[in-house]
Amino acid sequence: MATQDPAEKGGQAALRSQKVSAAQIQVYLKGIDYPVNKQQLIDHAKSRGAPENVMAFMDRMPEREYKYPTDVQEEFGKMK
Repeated sequence: MATQDPAEKGGQAALRSQKVSAAQIQVYLKGIDYPVNKQQLIDHAKSRGAPENVMAFMDRMPEREYKYPTDVQEEFGKMK
């Protein structure tokens, strides 16, 4: 039996339901030089091949300056 893509099995809701962890976000932000703004975070994560669930989370982050990786983790804690 072939593995079925979540998008085929449950539509877009299946993709949105994939949980995001703070550690997963940091994987895709590795190597970024802080301070950065929201768009720079998004661009960096995208360039590192971040999956849709990570990109969707980052898109919901507030527009602000992120001075340290811990600033991103703080926002994650507020939003989860």
